[in-house]
Amino acid sequence: MKNSIGRDIPDSVIKSGKLYQREFSMDGSILKASPKVRPVKPGENKLLDSIEVAIKRCGLRDGMTISFHHHFREGDYILNRVVDAIAKLGIKNITLAPSSLSSTHKPLIEHIKNGVITKISTSGLRGALAEELSNGLMEEPVIIRSHGGRARAIEAGEIKIDVAFLGAASSDEYGNASGSRGVANCGSLGYGMIDAQYADKVVVITDCLVDFPNAPASILQTNVDYVVNIDKIGDPAGIASGATRYTKNPKELLIAEYASKVITKSEYFRDGFSFQTGTGGAALAVTRFLRDKMIEKEIKASFALGGITKPMAEMLEEGLIKHIFDVQDFDLYAVESIGKNPMHHEIDSSFYANIHNKGCIANKLDVVVLSALEIDKDFNVNVMTGSDGILRGASGGHSDTAACAKLTIIVTPLIRGRIPCVVDAVNTVITPGESIDVLVTELGIAINPSRKDLIESFKNIGIPVFTIQELKDKAESIVGVPDKIEYDEKVIGIVEYRDGSIIDVVRKVK
Repeated sequence: MKNSIGRDIPDSVIKSGKLYQREFSMDGSILKASPKVRPVKPGENKLLDSIEVAIKRCGLRDGMTISFHHHFREGDYILNRVVDAIAKLGIKNITLAPSSLSSTHKPLIEHIKNGVITKISTSGLRGALAEELSNGLMEEPVIIRSHGGRARAIEAGEIKIDVAFLGAASSDEYGNASGSRGVANCGSLGYGMIDAQYADKVVVITDCLVDFPNAPASILQTNVDYVVNIDKIGDPAGIASGATRYTKNPKELLIAEYASKVITKSEYFRDGFSFQTGTGGAALAVTRFLRDKMIEKEIKASFALGGITKPMAEMLEEGLIKHIFDVQDFDLYAVESIGKNPMHHEIDSSFYANIHNKGCIANKLDVVVLSALEIDKDFNVNVMTGSDGILRGASGGHSDTAACAKLTIIVTPLIRGRIPCVVDAVNTVITPGESIDVLVTELGIAINPSRKDLIESFKNIGIPVFTIQELKDKAESIVGVPDKIEYDEKVIGIVEYRDGSIIDVVRKVK
């Protein structure tokens, strides 16, 4: 069957959920799940000697679900170490439900082959693990969710976490845990906070045990069953990796300059506006162009949101941004900022972008700038699979913030590595075209035809304006039309939209 944006969804996949209809075609009321609680009496000790002891004390057994957060990004040591311990204990058929996976999690390949891990739910996949999964490593398809969609699924009980293993830069012996005040600081623990609230058992793992009380705490003692102090939880240098590079590329800087002009020439650029910029060279550079224009026009932002970077933290210190709401830190400057600035607020992923709560903060966004691997003539965006069909990205907060913001801007080069980025149909839809307002490339912009107000107001914007078909034709005139990727029938990934409906699938590449 086809969903509302024309993507073919196999019958076997449809049985596991509903098809995507529209951005906000949600049910009227949603039930929340509840975790099991084991009361802790006065004098009971939560501090355990090792990860292995914690696994045993939590009663982890075959068929259960475990979760992790990804705030250490490429510097994470915890996930591999915990799964190694699970394997040594002979436990099999585990569902892995981290907030995201990265290149550093390559050792999971052997654990999948050996039957320790048999199901995965995540937002992102990169590196050798992603390539193996793309080539059909697992029998069960990976479920790909946005950050808001993962929070929704946890709160709804669709992801039922038996044991959450949560790394913390510091913790006391009773489980008050923080992403600051340690050696391997990662800043916000926004993705782990939701796991701590809903998992049946919660194990905090730290390499910096501090005196009680460790306050303020990101994860509270009331949600923690056990604490394990190990030698090293991660490498903070791995936080600022890959997607968070600061560009000097002239093409990307031109794209950023154009995107900044789109924002500043829109009705949304006014005192008290709110914004989020995604990862990627051009998207990050937009913040710096925006800063200069804000100073010139004497405009301040009410808040900045999302994954936080150095330029945002600097603008907070300069008084250009009044509040930062931080679900994840993308560099060490932002990590330091959240530890010292009272207007730099840590938030959990449900508060950030959950479509099914009583008002996530993404609902209040005026402008969001997001990257893309490719975008098609219907403005559908892919940030998950490369031009070869291999998994190499993350859903992240892309579809969440795109749906919520009043002005959603996609920044991407017209061509990347001699491959067009504007195409007939994207390999994988993560964000539907109805959520996208403006595409910005180095040649100019394309405005979604549904935004007639923007088409009118941008007539004299001073940037070349094209239809998206014209941009696609320009790209193909330079590099030609790439051969279509050949896929097997096997579905290796199911892409859920933020409300839990199926927006697309990822098939095994031939």
